[in-house]
Amino acid sequence: MTKKRFVTVLALLVSLAVLVTGCGGTQSAQSDNKGPVKIGFFAPVTGPAAADGESVLNAAKLAVENINNGGGINGRKVELVNYDDALDSKQAVSIAQKLTTKDGVAAVVSGSYSGTTRASAKIYQDAKIPMISAYALHPDITKTGNYMFRQSFVGPVQGKAGAKVAVDMLKAKRISILQVDIDFGKTLAAGFTEKAKQLGAEIISVDSFSTGEKEFTPVLTKIKQLNPDLIYIPGYAAECSQIVRQAKELGITAKILGTEGADSTVQFLGVAKDAANGVIITTNMNRDSDRKIVQEFIKGYNQKYGHKPDMVAASTYDAFMVLATVMKSKGTEPDKIRQGLSEIKDYEAVTGLIKGYNKIGEVKKSVQIQIVKDAEFHYYGEVSDEDIITPPSE
Repeated sequence: MTKKRFVTVLALLVSLAVLVTGCGGTQSAQSDNKGPVKIGFFAPVTGPAAADGESVLNAAKLAVENINNGGGINGRKVELVNYDDALDSKQAVSIAQKLTTKDGVAAVVSGSYSGTTRASAKIYQDAKIPMISAYALHPDITKTGNYMFRQSFVGPVQGKAGAKVAVDMLKAKRISILQVDIDFGKTLAAGFTEKAKQLGAEIISVDSFSTGEKEFTPVLTKIKQLNPDLIYIPGYAAECSQIVRQAKELGITAKILGTEGADSTVQFLGVAKDAANGVIITTNMNRDSDRKIVQEFIKGYNQKYGHKPDMVAASTYDAFMVLATVMKSKGTEPDKIRQGLSEIKDYEAVTGLIKGYNKIGEVKKSVQIQIVKDAEFHYYGEVSDEDIITPPSE
């Protein structure tokens, strides 16, 4: 064989090898596209926030089940890849590394609190994997980057809405604040204080408590002596249930205004019982809505898990349904999901009409106000003022 002929044959063999490899790669990609769409999820299923963790995991499973029963993502099943972070930031970081390097997820939903979500956000951002925070409200989560989105209100929005309720709706002039001493309580209290002062109210005391605390008689006795018109409590359900019970035992007559942290049918209503009657909260869900999507979600969740859902469940469910809607129309590649989320407008969700996500991923929608009557949450009002519900864009 001449040198020229040898070179020609070699070139043909190389071309054939490339063609075969290319075909194999195409077939593999097509096979992948027929496989399940994986969505990552993390929540505090064990540890001090286990009640919320169980609630949001239930909602995530229900959402995936409903998506798949409806045909999946253009025929592809959704697979839930879920982990328990136990409300531990180190575990949340480890989970984020697994989801972004080993599990092959297209997107992630955080069903956890601000501390764990904030700690792991940069990992998802650096991996360019879209993450929706279902209900964690610290502003730094979305500020991490353009792949971060939030399903519930950022803290300052809900805090300002609470001030609107306290001063304009409940006519409070002298207000005491009793907050949980973590991101959640601090962020809500800051937004509330700023707006309440603008509206002409006076903050006469600010006290903090730790998660897991059970004895509030001393601080409530001090607050009673100050005789406020209203006590604002940005805290979680376990502590809030004890606060309202002990406040009633002490004969405190001030109105009590809570937040979405107390929005729990089991941990708050189930524990506080009659002492919760009359308590008002700012939250992300209107149980009395006549919208079909709301009532179907409540009915479906109740039938499956034996109790009515709370706000964290509704917010988590919505996060999955928004992702599914975007994937069906834009595709399952992370960059297309991110682009699709940024373009969402007037989306009908369980937690209300999502008007859209702004340039840093903050959702815009009305804040729901619920009041406890006969051991159940019911409609009290809605805050839709543009200056309150429009989230910060930087």
